[in-house]
Amino acid sequence: MPGQFGAYPPVAPPPRPRRRASTAVVVSAGGSALAAVVALTVLITLMSQGPDSTASESQQQAASDKDLSSFFSRKLDDRPGDLDFQNDEHPVYNVAMPEPVDCNLPKLDTTSDSSWEDFSTTVGGCLNEMWKPRFEELGIRTPGPEFGVSSKKPQQDLAQEGSTLAFYKPEERTITVVLPNVKEMAEFIPDGQQEGVWSALLGHEYGHHVQNVTAVLAKSVEAESEADSQSDQLELLRRTELQAECFSGVAMRGLGQFDDTQIDEVNELLNTGGDLPTHGKSINRRQWYQAGAAGDTLESCNTFGAPASKVR
Repeated sequence: MPGQFGAYPPVAPPPRPRRRASTAVVVSAGGSALAAVVALTVLITLMSQGPDSTASESQQQAASDKDLSSFFSRKLDDRPGDLDFQNDEHPVYNVAMPEPVDCNLPKLDTTSDSSWEDFSTTVGGCLNEMWKPRFEELGIRTPGPEFGVSSKKPQQDLAQEGSTLAFYKPEERTITVVLPNVKEMAEFIPDGQQEGVWSALLGHEYGHHVQNVTAVLAKSVEAESEADSQSDQLELLRRTELQAECFSGVAMRGLGQFDDTQIDEVNELLNTGGDLPTHGKSINRRQWYQAGAAGDTLESCNTFGAPASKVR
């Protein structure tokens, strides 16, 4: 993130997609369960239709010696193929916005390491609770990300202007708040806005987790690697980041602790800054955040289906 206050940091670079692993794991788990159910059904059928008590011993022996493999299909044990979808037509956009939860946010002491950790894990737990029903609706059953803090600055800060406030690691599924950087930035935020601003930050990083478990992130990274130009790569990256910003607005509404005025004030604090080649123009960041806070379905966050002018 640039040194100015007004935009989120870049997400930690995700690993190159390995045949859309996150999607395949979820579907594969369902496939295994299906195989188990079918096997149980076959067994029950065999028991209910098997030789009765009046059958001869030879008939019963013949039934018990029967090769049961003929009742099974090995295809049930095979790993299912990859889901075929595009990021602009993903099933996630068909579900309603998460219902608000009653998140009892602790007061944040921005000078205290332990307060940052407590605040982050509390917000994280609320975001897990908020998103879980939507994940289950999509057939995704996976543990939420782990939240933590770090007293060390990321190595990437040394190679770019500005500093990273928080980052999400897709492989480990962790969200980490960078203490020295957020403490410094907190000095420029009004006291009454601290909890809102940092909840929005965590909501943005959680948005990358949503992208990860739905395989949107892997698709985006794959498309970036195949882009013909740096300009095309940056546009894809902005679509990813602006969607996470939209999910930040979703989080602010869903945490149940902020009214419309507070949500708007946080948007102004976070997104009334400079234009960023990786995260988009200030006006677009504000619009996508607001779309997430006010939308009825997750289609409101479909940055991948938006015209180029909306993701500049």
